[in-house]
Amino acid sequence: MLTLTDIAGDPLVPTSRLRLRDGVKAALRPLVHADAERLAGFLDGLSPESRRLSTFDGYDLAAARALCDAIARYDKLRLVLEDESSGRIVGLFELSLALTAGDIARYRAAGIHLTERTDCRFGPTLADAYQGSGVGSLVLPIVMEAVRRLGRARVILWGGVLADNARALRFYQKNGFQLVGPFIGPGGTSSLDMILSLT
Repeated sequence: MLTLTDIAGDPLVPTSRLRLRDGVKAALRPLVHADAERLAGFLDGLSPESRRLSTFDGYDLAAARALCDAIARYDKLRLVLEDESSGRIVGLFELSLALTAGDIARYRAAGIHLTERTDCRFGPTLADAYQGSGVGSLVLPIVMEAVRRLGRARVILWGGVLADNARALRFYQKNGFQLVGPFIGPGGTSSLDMILSLT
């Protein structure tokens, strides 16, 4: 079984190369410390709507450095999608091997018992120009294979998905996520829990 320490020691282990539908060659690989400035460019370039759908503590160099500083220090694995021709980061795919008490309680109320031994959280963010282009469906199976290698069998959405995000709902349902139920998120937002079984 792969560990976060293994990945930090050799980031090439879970790296995949793929060709996006517009012919662009890309690499999906773990975030590394040297990515801070390029990650800041990615975060800064997110539109207000993208920031509403994917929230971070910040969208500048300080926020990017904080994400890079967290490599192998906590329970997170962050994968970046890099356009190999330009070197730009065009996607960030986050996995957390820890669950929150709120997650556990909400899913238990729906009859699903989560455990950190078998379950993890997933949150994707794509640059605006790549949204709705099929990139997510190309990347998702690779991310889910990393989840399997980390020893997890089920994936829940990190913070759920906003109920008014119809495009994301279609994407998750098309890729096998099952609706668990609604909940009220931070700031009173109407959100939905979804889960994917990899077994």
